[in-house]
Amino acid sequence: MADTPRFPNDLLDFQQRLHQARAEYTALCRALPWSVVPLPGWPGAVHPHTGQATGGRDACPGYTPEQEAEEKRLWDLVRQLSVAVSTHPYWAALEKRAGLVKAQM
Repeated sequence: MADTPRFPNDLLDFQQRLHQARAEYTALCRALPWSVVPLPGWPGAVHPHTGQATGGRDACPGYTPEQEAEEKRLWDLVRQLSVAVSTHPYWAALEKRAGLVKAQM
């Protein structure tokens, strides 16, 4: 097997931007309401012996138009960068056996 060529700078840049976009998307999703549309909450189940309520949800106001637009923008960016990384011409230059798997790892 020939030596694996170095990763091109544009591929490394795509990968770095993908990691950043994915981190931003994850952080945004954690901060968003639990439902895109407004929904009523529901009570939790009360344990018969302890009286402790588990489960249930508070009512959800849904996403604001700005939140919905930002979620869509970041998800589209993550998808575009994923495609750019996985279809980069660099991968076609590698041997289709162990060289490809080794380089992707």
